Amino acid sequence: MTQLQQAKKGIVTPEMAAVAQREKLPADRIRDEVAAGRLVIPANKNHLGQQTKLSPCGIGRAVSTKINANIGTSPLSSCAEKELIKLEFAIKYGSDAVMDLSTGGDIDGTRQFLIDNSSVPLGTVPIYSMIADRPVEELTYDDILREIVNQARQGVDFFTVHAGLLKNHLQLVERRKMGMVSRGGSLIAKWMVANGKENPIYQMFDEINAVMREYDVTYSLGDGLRPGCLADASDDAQFAELDVLGELVPRARAAGVQVMVEGPGHIPFDQIEMNMKRQEQICDGAPFYVLGPIVTDAFPGYDHITSAIGATAAAYHGASFLCYVTPAEHLSLPTPDDVKSGCVAYKIAAHAADVARGLPGARDWDDAISDARATFDWQRQFELAFDSETAQEIRHRDMDEDSNFCSMCGRDWCAMRISHEITGKSVGSD
Repeated sequence: MTQLQQAKKGIVTPEMAAVAQREKLPADRIRDEVAAGRLVIPANKNHLGQQTKLSPCGIGRAVSTKINANIGTSPLSSCAEKELIKLEFAIKYGSDAVMDLSTGGDIDGTRQFLIDNSSVPLGTVPIYSMIADRPVEELTYDDILREIVNQARQGVDFFTVHAGLLKNHLQLVERRKMGMVSRGGSLIAKWMVANGKENPIYQMFDEINAVMREYDVTYSLGDGLRPGCLADASDDAQFAELDVLGELVPRARAAGVQVMVEGPGHIPFDQIEMNMKRQEQICDGAPFYVLGPIVTDAFPGYDHITSAIGATAAAYHGASFLCYVTPAEHLSLPTPDDVKSGCVAYKIAAHAADVARGLPGARDWDDAISDARATFDWQRQFELAFDSETAQEIRHRDMDEDSNFCSMCGRDWCAMRISHEITGKSVGSD
């Protein structure tokens, strides 16, 4: 049985218990959230059996906000070992899940290599592998199902499938400035135009449900019509697809399959709250997995920042899962350093939102590091810092660790030292 099926029977699985311990919540609360479909635990039964033990991760509004890192090869750059380095960077810098979006080289082998070495849930977009050796127009229903079975057997924990993009939505895309920016969505659209038929993923949804249920793979219902620029945000195409995803959520749940829903995209800051609330209502509280949103189109090279601004707002207003954006977005295949930058930006966004949401214990970390700052306890600050190595490197550029001030103000201009003098508190030895 899947996590969802067991939860509905009142069973607390080992994975639910692990999530409860991680989140400091009662196990029956996690079970009830899973049973209601408001929380998912992506944990393919075959990945759970891998030598590298999968650490169960809960995604939903009842728990802390999670982040995902996208990695993977491209037709221009393909090396499984490089992707392993990216995987290691992603996990080191706080990613709760990883997606392998490989489109070049030995895609199947790279995927298995990453699954075998991943302690966090790993997701894919199955259609990428389906067209590795043939034009998308030639895909058959059997081809599609065969690849989904193959990846489920390998141990993939969640699939992005673009099942909500329908043939009649394509006329809405013509009104857009940028059309479609989803790779998976554009491939499905191309198939529909070439074959004159409805979306095969939508048509085969029940058959795909059966595979997902057998291996307990979680759906991430893809947003093939997510806006790729501010001008296209919150348009008819985006919301037409969202309405279909809202119809598919209960169908997945009825089949015993866990499901979350993907969302935008490029969205002006003032439209983020509306988008989060609309998804929650249409998709019956299914966890919302958002890319950013990117709140301005004008800063290429810095989209880990433009999107982290939107991600904080999205997580505060309803998103449960944040797909990171790196500085390479729109420009290049991310490097390991880009992966680090994206992960750090999104850990900031997720934590800031959790503090603002008032999640129990979310601010304890902030208060602890503030106590260390107040007493000039540099070593404790470094121990608590998310990226201790970077914090120490910056500190040691021009100061030793024992000084009771930093180089921005120096000893005599240090506001904290002055404050301590006024209040009579000791600031340690000079």
